[in-house]
Amino acid sequence: MNAITLPKNRIGDSRLAERLRRETEGEVLWSEGDRGRYATDASIYQVEPVGVVVPRTAADVEAAIAICREEGVPVLPRGGGTSQCGQTVNRALVLDCTKHLRRVLSVEGDTARVEPGITLGALNEALKPKGVFFPVDPSTWARCTIGGMAGNNSCGSKSIRYGLMADNVRAIDAILADGSRHVFGENAPNTDLVARLHALGEREAAEIAERFPPVLRRVGGYNLDALTPDARANGRGNLSRLLVGSEGTLAFSAALDLKLWPIKPRKVVGICQFPTFRRAMEAAQHLVKLDPEAVELVDRTMIDLGRSIPIYRKTIEGMLIGEPDSLLIVEFHGFEDAPLLRGLDALDDMMATLGLPGQVVRVTDAATQAAVAEVREAGLNIMMSMKGDAKPVSFIEDCAVPLEDLADYTERLTGVFDRHGVKGTWYAHASVGCLHVRPVLNMKDGGDVRRMREIAEECFALVREYKGSHSGEHGDGIVRSEFNEPMFGARMARAFEEVKDIFDPGALLNPGRVVRAPKMDDRTLFRYAPEYGPHTAGKPVLDWSEHPGSLLGAVEMCNNNGTCRKFDANVMCPSYRVTRNERDLTRGRANTLRLALTGQLGPEGLASDTVMEALSLCVSCKGCKRECPTGVDMARMKIEALAARRATHGLALRDKLLGHLPRLARWASLAPAVPNALFGMKPLRRWAERSLGLAAERHFPAFRSDIFRDGEAKAEGTMGEVLLFADSFNRNFEPENLRAAVRVLGAAGYTVRAAQHPSDSRPLCCGRTYLAAGMVEEAKREAQRTIEALSASDAPVIGLEPSCLMTLRDEFPALLPGEASAKLARRAMLASEWMEREGGPEGLKPVAPAAHVHGHCHQKAFGAFPAAVKALRAVPEMEVKPIASSCCGMAGAFGYEAKNQEASKAMAELSLLPAVRAAAPGDVVVADGFSCRHQIRDLSGREAIHSIRLLERAL
Repeated sequence: MNAITLPKNRIGDSRLAERLRRETEGEVLWSEGDRGRYATDASIYQVEPVGVVVPRTAADVEAAIAICREEGVPVLPRGGGTSQCGQTVNRALVLDCTKHLRRVLSVEGDTARVEPGITLGALNEALKPKGVFFPVDPSTWARCTIGGMAGNNSCGSKSIRYGLMADNVRAIDAILADGSRHVFGENAPNTDLVARLHALGEREAAEIAERFPPVLRRVGGYNLDALTPDARANGRGNLSRLLVGSEGTLAFSAALDLKLWPIKPRKVVGICQFPTFRRAMEAAQHLVKLDPEAVELVDRTMIDLGRSIPIYRKTIEGMLIGEPDSLLIVEFHGFEDAPLLRGLDALDDMMATLGLPGQVVRVTDAATQAAVAEVREAGLNIMMSMKGDAKPVSFIEDCAVPLEDLADYTERLTGVFDRHGVKGTWYAHASVGCLHVRPVLNMKDGGDVRRMREIAEECFALVREYKGSHSGEHGDGIVRSEFNEPMFGARMARAFEEVKDIFDPGALLNPGRVVRAPKMDDRTLFRYAPEYGPHTAGKPVLDWSEHPGSLLGAVEMCNNNGTCRKFDANVMCPSYRVTRNERDLTRGRANTLRLALTGQLGPEGLASDTVMEALSLCVSCKGCKRECPTGVDMARMKIEALAARRATHGLALRDKLLGHLPRLARWASLAPAVPNALFGMKPLRRWAERSLGLAAERHFPAFRSDIFRDGEAKAEGTMGEVLLFADSFNRNFEPENLRAAVRVLGAAGYTVRAAQHPSDSRPLCCGRTYLAAGMVEEAKREAQRTIEALSASDAPVIGLEPSCLMTLRDEFPALLPGEASAKLARRAMLASEWMEREGGPEGLKPVAPAAHVHGHCHQKAFGAFPAAVKALRAVPEMEVKPIASSCCGMAGAFGYEAKNQEASKAMAELSLLPAVRAAAPGDVVVADGFSCRHQIRDLSGREAIHSIRLLERAL
């Protein structure tokens, strides 16, 4: 297929960019890559923006709007970019509020004033010491912004208790398209604009009462019901309600006043098991009578998909009694335990009354509750983990019907799916009759696109029959705006247009959303447009066969859900945490790769400067492999990009030196004083910075003469044999760690031998440094040699360096797919993992009051960090304190490069270095990663040791 290109900017766009740079203090992003990264949200659409401004202040927003008004360019306010319906993509200037406009401006009593770019998670973390919180809780709470939530009229699982966003916003300080500033709240000044709105509400009051469905979950169209005389009389006439749910089409929210609620510190959860989906739907109307905080559905598809994702498997198994078809997760919150436990008793009784006795899993401990909540909140992303082109598609995502009709509605909608030959996935808010339902369709297939429209029209007809809402949580955007007229009637549709014209007569703000919308199935607006397909240049160097569509299929697993924007994740995404740039985000990188692979960034594809720029701060932490719900493995994808770059542009001298480091270190061990002296000379370090890009301020690891020799591994035991994989870093730079491993494993009763090639004296190597340089063929040769050397034995292969050992487990099967690499992957484990499984040495002695433990990213990405912590807890009288940290910022050679110094240090300062500095002088700092130990020493002056060394001291 020929390469396709994104539309070129219109005449005058370059002038617009220059004006924005000159007249605002914000960041102006205008490159092809930047526009491409902001062209998508979590919907099926892709619309390239004119450009992007990241405003630093509200004054920047005012200036940008004024400039765009003069230049005739639309404006699109954007928060986290996680919208399901396409409301955060448009041919407009994007205002990304998430980097700078994220302050809590004030908290007074039960009201907080905030800027629009603050995330819900960050807001509630700031409010926690005051004993209050903001209760509207979408599953994207850790990355969705308050401004975006207001734009969508977000709801969440607790809407049955606290209502919608519109019920919890007290006032909005708004910037209008004409540049004027208005405060919309309970006592808005009686301006001409307000008078016109009230006149419209009075005129249309009867039609509003007739056409607006009487369900809690109605977020489609504009909230004209706030303008009626009845609304003003009963306290629901707050004019901020009109802006909430308007999707950035009426005004820009510069600040929002939010209603706060007391935190309920206690919680219990009951997980109700149902043999059929209909039984669960019939039960919902009865369970809500118990006054729960939430009732959430998990269907069979989600159960099965969740089990296939390692991070969720154990939690889901614990949620089940036997093999139920569907679950309803019922939450009770309060201030004391006793009433909540009585709530669980009542739930048991209710289930028995419904003919399902003993079918409630009680969850009363906080850790398990958090794990269950994580699974529930990841529902959408778990559904999207389906591999292949057919995915659950959001277009009838959140229709809402009265609870008493829920079972009949879902059964009839399933019939619609059956007639069209598709299956659907179901989950979410059973308490309010708003289920997230997604038919599984292939948006690359024109037939499925036609099927999507047919299903939408039939579904919305059903919703109208039940007097429900066709948009119950995720808004209108592109996918539903055109259906507002059939939903509300022609007269209401014209009233919506009149409101838009009152606020924004020039259609400057997010045009074509809510009113005057394009067709939802206009494929020119799709991410997978008719001409979409793989670019013919280049072939993958790794095996991607688990993904239909190979490498492109793997990249397309990113559905833009934005989980990588979370700041409470274990590792992901270290660079985004310090830059807050979309470019430096797993999602941003995946979009860049997708555009490159389909020819939308020019003929160079993966080898392009745009791709290299997007990957420049990727530290290959593999956090995304585990923490991304759809399993996007950016570290592996980066190998493909580096290999493509090398094939097109060759290798720099620095990359050659770093790639061959294991071999160079072996030669340097013959006379280590020479290279150590040279690298200690300031003139040479300055030359290295100028010529090689290696930071002169950094101290490189010292070469050693007493390197570890394979013959040193000769412990004898009776518990069986293990093969010690002596990685290049510990072998050449910290051999005492390998010697400690021999002692510790020997003390545990094992016979220890070094893993070595039977006919070649050169040490084995995982090839990690070659992969980091894009030298894939060299890495394959090392992998082949290692596999051959270890295939003669079935003994477990034990390693110390997480990045090297996990290369055997993860990259080897991708480099050399087959049974030999798969078998080695199953045998390879870190020393701490082995001891957790088989047992470590006994009779240890006290060595330190406390150990502060930093986990290497690959330890965490492969679930191995708990084993390291558990191994250390065998040391008596020592408190083990895991450090809640992301990447240390060294990440192999990343932290040694001059251009990365600011980012490297910032990553370390997020949490790791403060924890190290806070450790008492007699405590021990533990880090199993070679690069982690050196980062800690360089930036804190404190020595960190490998956990195996601490265990050796305790022998």
